[in-house]
Amino acid sequence: MANSVRNIAFIGSGNMASSIIAGLIDSGYPANALTATAPSQQSRDKISQRFSINAISDNQAAVAQADVIVLSVKPQIMSEVLAELSSIDFSDKLLISIAAGITIPRLQSMLGQDADFVRVMPNTPSLLGLGMSGLYAPEKISQEDKTFAGELMQAVGKICWVDSESQINSIIAAAGSSPAYFFLFMEAMQKEAIAQGFDNDTARMLVQQSAIGAAQMVAENPELELATLRQQVTSKGGTTAEAIATFNQHQLSDTVATAMQAAVKRAEEMESLF
Repeated sequence: MANSVRNIAFIGSGNMASSIIAGLIDSGYPANALTATAPSQQSRDKISQRFSINAISDNQAAVAQADVIVLSVKPQIMSEVLAELSSIDFSDKLLISIAAGITIPRLQSMLGQDADFVRVMPNTPSLLGLGMSGLYAPEKISQEDKTFAGELMQAVGKICWVDSESQINSIIAAAGSSPAYFFLFMEAMQKEAIAQGFDNDTARMLVQQSAIGAAQMVAENPELELATLRQQVTSKGGTTAEAIATFNQHQLSDTVATAMQAAVKRAEEMESLF
């Protein structure tokens, strides 16, 4: 990371926190600047042995010595966690929340302070370093802090910033939830390949490798629109054209749009739960 090293405390050390820690260490971030908390001794041992970082049970102690705090606990316990930390002075600290459904004003209310928060919405391919994360920072957040938060998440993939906090819900629809859309599509293809006579493993390989190849073609041809890539493999009157026509007859684009809008609506509803 280009910025100067800051002490980072990860409150909660589940899969996403572990992925970020792994990405940071792989990029050369010093392990002695990282601390993670976990309630169970087993979890602490696991993370300290894997990354050679300090792992403790005391959230207050971890936060007190940190410059940056990554809140990676379940949304359901965020209020309890922040209430426990409310006695600490956060005036010179940056908080990064990766919890879905909790707005920055609500986080500040839970903490009882007008602290500096950045919200991040990552997705599960972050576990492989292939994540897509959306970030939002209020206007008062310094450019230096924004850069640091961005570089932190670039340790596990690509990032994009949004201008308003409500757009985080659209990040959820387009990236946070979307790996499951692709899995569903692949699942349907595998099921039909099996129906056409392939065994389970072969059907999966056919679908899986085609999906990997298609995604790689998109990544390696950034100058080409997705529609152009589709057209290049759709010969007029051929097999692909027939399959695409069937998708269009069944309004695939409308279905995708409706599904993504439903994800946004649910994300908005979840904001009222916390």
